[in-house]
Amino acid sequence: MYTILLSAGWPIWPLLALSIVGLAILMERSWYLRQRHIAPQADLEVAFGIAEGLASGKAAPTGLIQDLRQNSVIGTLLASILSEKQAGHSAGQAIEELAVLADTTWIKLERYLGALATIATLAPLLGLFGTVVGMIEIFGSQGIVTGSGGNPQQLANGISIALYNTAFGLLIAIPAYAGWRGLRALADQRQRECEELARQLFKKLYPENT
Repeated sequence: MYTILLSAGWPIWPLLALSIVGLAILMERSWYLRQRHIAPQADLEVAFGIAEGLASGKAAPTGLIQDLRQNSVIGTLLASILSEKQAGHSAGQAIEELAVLADTTWIKLERYLGALATIATLAPLLGLFGTVVGMIEIFGSQGIVTGSGGNPQQLANGISIALYNTAFGLLIAIPAYAGWRGLRALADQRQRECEELARQLFKKLYPENT
């Protein structure tokens, strides 16, 4: 692999940097968007347990709601509804507070996905740039630029730069694009799941408004 990188010339190094960044984003987002991380069952049980108490007129410990708010993404949303209900706020106020919080939460779910899409776009362009550099070396080796005689070694080097960069650019762009599409779909799915759970809790606490 190291020999291939050396043969590809200097244009390969920006592509290598993109591949490292893209791989890091894929791994981080795949870990972050796990269902047990976004909406762990323990937090759901705590939230709906608190809702049962509030619905029957029992106040919940403030510290318990604060802990729920910090535990997970869904915990943050459900804790907001519980806090509004415990404070005696109306359904309209609870919805307004939840909407503001949800906008911030969805941004967290989509974090870095724009960068991954950018990598998928830039990688083939950088590969094309490396190809152009290789073609320039080919023309130079054949005396088209300098007017000198052909140099077979430079010709082979230029061809290797062109082909390696093209291949490496596609090798980065294809999985980056596929990963972006998959993670985007996963983020949308997690958003829908959180919205449904928040709706269920809201319906439980404000039955007259559902």
